Amino acid sequence: MADAPQSVASETAHAGRLFDLRLETLRQADGRESRREMIYHPGAVCMVAVDGDERLLLVEQYRHGARGRLLEIPAGTLEAGEDPVVAAVRELREEVGMAPGRVEALGGFWVAPSYATEYLHLFLCTELSAAPLPGDEDEDIEVVRLTRAEALAAVDGGRIADAKSIAGILRWDRLRGR
Repeated sequence: MADAPQSVASETAHAGRLFDLRLETLRQADGRESRREMIYHPGAVCMVAVDGDERLLLVEQYRHGARGRLLEIPAGTLEAGEDPVVAAVRELREEVGMAPGRVEALGGFWVAPSYATEYLHLFLCTELSAAPLPGDEDEDIEVVRLTRAEALAAVDGGRIADAKSIAGILRWDRLRGR
């Protein structure tokens, strides 16, 4: 396996509220250099939230990249130094108004490692109880509850079309079958 290239220069092209865009120069072991445009993101959490009736709590909200509303599992960005479990509880309370009595790690995944540092921590949240927190002021979220069969049909039919939601629902379903 080849050695990882060495970062020899990094320039911040944009410092934003949610992420930074950096232009990086990498040097290979043989001396060749290449440039990368990288999005530096603090990471995030996403949750498969299942209520006492075995329904998934999803959120429908506008996503500008998709130019429309998407049906998704709840998720949110980590704050600086925040423990992912703490973030999962906070985000679930903000987005669906429920606090989990049980939080189980289901692994995680890179969003787009070729150009972004964002890593998503995936959790199963159960034993839910009402405990709302105010949401972000720029969010317009509608909570949608689906049975397992409805959620899987929504994935198969394309109604659920974002990667984190597909991965989370399918991971939960696979583990549930064991």
